Amino acid sequence: MATQAKRPRVAVSRQGTVAGYGMVARESVQAGELLFVVPRAALLSQHTCSIRGLLERERVALQSQSGWVPLLLALLHELQAPASRWRPYFALWPELGRLEHPMFWPEEERRCLLQGTGVPEAVEKDLANIRSEYQSIVLPFMEAHPDLFSLRVRSLELYHQLVALVMAYSFQEPLEEEEDEKEPNSPVMVPAADILNHLANHNANLEYSANCLRMVATQPIPKGHEIFNTYGQMANWQLIHMYGFVEPYPDNTDDTADIQMVTVREAALQGTKTEAERLLVYERWDFLCKLEMVGEEGAFVIGREEVLTEEELTTTLKVLCMPAEEFRELKDQDGGGDDKREEGSLTITNIPKLKASWRQLLQNSVLLTLQTYATDLKTDQGLLSNKEVYAKLSWREQQALQVRYGQKMILHQLLELTS
Repeated sequence: MATQAKRPRVAVSRQGTVAGYGMVARESVQAGELLFVVPRAALLSQHTCSIRGLLERERVALQSQSGWVPLLLALLHELQAPASRWRPYFALWPELGRLEHPMFWPEEERRCLLQGTGVPEAVEKDLANIRSEYQSIVLPFMEAHPDLFSLRVRSLELYHQLVALVMAYSFQEPLEEEEDEKEPNSPVMVPAADILNHLANHNANLEYSANCLRMVATQPIPKGHEIFNTYGQMANWQLIHMYGFVEPYPDNTDDTADIQMVTVREAALQGTKTEAERLLVYERWDFLCKLEMVGEEGAFVIGREEVLTEEELTTTLKVLCMPAEEFRELKDQDGGGDDKREEGSLTITNIPKLKASWRQLLQNSVLLTLQTYATDLKTDQGLLSNKEVYAKLSWREQQALQVRYGQKMILHQLLELTS
């Protein structure tokens, strides 16, 4: 379905690819060279499927939290349509029953292997949303149109699998700068482009134009080497959650660790001695909520070289650590006033220069975060450094270990910087 450059420079292969399936260069490619083209007519979406008219008419009724229902219904219909023009494309899909997203792991295994990483909580939300979406929107729609949806596709299990497939394989065209106020574009399935695997240090990128999508090399690719796209700046916990794989440590330069915002509040409360001090911590927290710097389900995100939520963490440490009188003045100013930030620069290299009270609160928050994991850094390090032991782990155990280890390395770096 996808057209390539005049010379066949790429090939789908099971050999020489990180996931046992991907795309390799058949000859050396230079940066900027076109790898292949996908005409917009080949994209599979709610706007190109054979029931697009119906989906458009029912657009309001099909609105959901995910925004994916129209595409998923398009897939459900085309999968069972004998004359679907996308049947050759479906033949290239991975086997749906063998997807390795943590949402398909037994709950006990998921919690055991990924405790503390944030993945189990994200998966639980996904599963609840999938069930709700299917029961309240998707199934009633299919039952209302039995001529378009056979009994074999009216299945929560299949819907579950297709959600995972869309999560891992769909593309979302970025908005133009002048369209920033618009709703995000709906996801689409892009044949050929979705075969490429991901690396943080990728060598290709998908470009969008009016009539087609173009996969272009971003750096030289030697003959026989795999071609990698980027799914965005993704930490390992996001990769395993959404795509079912990780980049082994230390390859993922976009890896991060989260400190839950409420954990910083808990660390501040642990430092109080009287009820009045505890109440003041809660008052400061409410003030930070009003400033929209924190939330009960939010997290401070720490990368290897930067704090991605620098403003939020700086403001939180400042407000929770400042003298009571200074807090009163700040509150009276309704959060305004002096905006000097030299003391609150939270680049990784500047953390040792923070005020002692800030460093202490940050350190206590890291220690509380490390307690949420089922294993410590030394245990994970032992598994990772022993090749024989590592090789005996199951694939899921290996993937989960990489997620935990990457996060703990970031948190331990933070511990050293705050000491």
